Amino acid sequence: MDARNEADIIVVGAVSAGAVVASRLTEDPARTVLLIESGPDFGSEADSQPSEIADADDSSATAFDWHHTGKPSRLGREFPLYAGKVVGGSSATNNVMALRGHPAIYDGWAADGNDGWSFADLLPAFCRLERDMDFGERHWHGDAGPVRIRRCTAQECDPVHTGFLEAAAAQGHPPIEDHNEPLTIGAGKLPLNQVDGVRQSTALTYLTAARTRPNLRIHADTIVDRVLIDNGSVRGVRLLGGSEIHTGAVVLCAGAFGSPAILLRSGIGPANDIRAQGIPVVADRPGVGRNLHDHPLLRMMFSTDGGHARPVRQSLVTVRGGAAPDVQLFPSGPTQTEHGAVLTMLVALMTPQSRGRLHLTAPDPLAPLDIDPGHLSDQADLPRILLGVELAQQLLADPQLARHIGGTAPETRSLVSADGAELRNAVVDQLNTYHHPVGTCRMGTSDDDRAVVDAAGHVYEVTGLSVADASIFPAIPSANTNIPTLMAAEHLAARWHLDADSDN
Repeated sequence: MDARNEADIIVVGAVSAGAVVASRLTEDPARTVLLIESGPDFGSEADSQPSEIADADDSSATAFDWHHTGKPSRLGREFPLYAGKVVGGSSATNNVMALRGHPAIYDGWAADGNDGWSFADLLPAFCRLERDMDFGERHWHGDAGPVRIRRCTAQECDPVHTGFLEAAAAQGHPPIEDHNEPLTIGAGKLPLNQVDGVRQSTALTYLTAARTRPNLRIHADTIVDRVLIDNGSVRGVRLLGGSEIHTGAVVLCAGAFGSPAILLRSGIGPANDIRAQGIPVVADRPGVGRNLHDHPLLRMMFSTDGGHARPVRQSLVTVRGGAAPDVQLFPSGPTQTEHGAVLTMLVALMTPQSRGRLHLTAPDPLAPLDIDPGHLSDQADLPRILLGVELAQQLLADPQLARHIGGTAPETRSLVSADGAELRNAVVDQLNTYHHPVGTCRMGTSDDDRAVVDAAGHVYEVTGLSVADASIFPAIPSANTNIPTLMAAEHLAARWHLDADSDN
């Protein structure tokens, strides 16, 4: 079988989820998989990675990105929406915060009719993906998975982060040792998927062993235009430029922006939107591109007396709001700049009610997407963000942390000293996004016309087409989304193995 022309399964996106799916599916030597990635492939050795995607201290702003732009209608300004365009995807460019999120969110998915998606159902997948180097012996952790997870040692822990945790304890936040212990909320060291300063992306973890298998082929620098569908069944994909690769099964793992865009170009989505682009309608699924949401984020910047902390993110506070953590607070840095050492305090809302949407601007896969992340579209969100800022102000004023902080950056001064209407206006003016988009191919039951996929990730009304990435999340986890995305891919791949075995 020539994988350049056909394969048993085509996985679109060698990113966080796609690398997991391709790796797990090729464990069956009888199954051939073609993994297609729009960006470059730098292999699976740390030394072969460009420094900006190997160094776990670098930010998400790299050259290996789709360069999407979002404009929330309630904010009236644009900002970048990072999404990795490289083998490894956003797992190769993110901030390596290895958090699972609270069980209540996953239990909510299951309660909405998504059988098999409660936290108890998902815990085996969380354990399979990780090798927790601190707590791997505990029953809620894995000790043999591809992704190594650790927390900073006492020798690594920077005085600023020690002061932050001391301030958190003084302000009444319960001290915890493991943020990934189920039901835990409070202050403690931050779990990271970085080892010796190297970001443990799926390129360096899941794909390391998978590359040796003859039943896997990887096509990098290859853009998928659309899925080819005849009479309701998949027959392959069309690439940019018009060439086709045929198969009977396609799994989209192109992320919360890429997967819905491919579905829309394939004729799957809101019928009126598709017709407006001159695309024939294959399946009228109103939920495609809807339900987009992300964690809103604020940055508060200060000069500090510290040097350059490594790792730069070491500590975290989560704050209860309802059943799950509602607010996340953490310092990043100190980092050295031309103006001296800088510390950034970040405040994120982890259970946003606001929802946005994504549209095509043209059928061309290179055309920019029209993306509204929807921040502050629900009036319930702003008061909770304000509460997070007030909690950050209390931590910053505590002597244990305040002794490490100098001047406040002019652009964030109002977030530190203001209150009332002035603080509200400052939050609206400076609110950004956490780059955790989810929900645009939402999972749901067959009687819900907003649902795009079922609980097995299969796209409604199209045989042989599935989605396995953060776009299927009905609601965002109360955590950074890389580890939940790997979990979802692990969970679906295991489910597909079971389904295949039952068919034989």
